[in-house]
Amino acid sequence: MTSHQTTQTMKPATAAKKLGVYLQATPAEFQEGVVSRAELTALQTDPPAWLEELRRNGPHPRPVVAEKLGVSIAGLARGGVTEALTTEQIESLKQESPEWLRKERATQAEVRKEGARVKKRNAERAATQADDTRRR
Repeated sequence: MTSHQTTQTMKPATAAKKLGVYLQATPAEFQEGVVSRAELTALQTDPPAWLEELRRNGPHPRPVVAEKLGVSIAGLARGGVTEALTTEQIESLKQESPEWLRKERATQAEVRKEGARVKKRNAERAATQADDTRRR
C-alpha cells in the first residue's frame, strides 16, 4: 500500500491573515488562487516585492492597525476605525492623538497590567501548590 501526500492548501484570506496583509490589496492572482503550505513558507521566507511593499506601507488589516496604534481591535471600532489604514494614515493618527486613541491606549495598558498581575498570581499559586505537594 502506497501512501500519497495531498498538498495542504488554504484560501487566500487565510494566507493573507497569516502573512499579516490586507487581502484586497494583494495581487489578483493571489486573491483568486489557493495557497499551499509550501507557497506560504516561501512567501514568508523570501517575500516578493508586492508583499514587502504591503507590509511596509499598507493598507494594513485591522489587527495590524490595532497593534501599531497600541489598542485592541474593539478599541479601533469604538474609535470609528473600521477600514484598513496605510502606514501614513496610522502615523497621522498617532500625531493627532485624538481623545479616543488616548483613552483606548490607556485601557489597553490597564488590560496588560491586569494580565501581568493575574499571571504573576497564578505562578505564585502554582509554586505554593508545588511546595505543598513536595512536603507531603
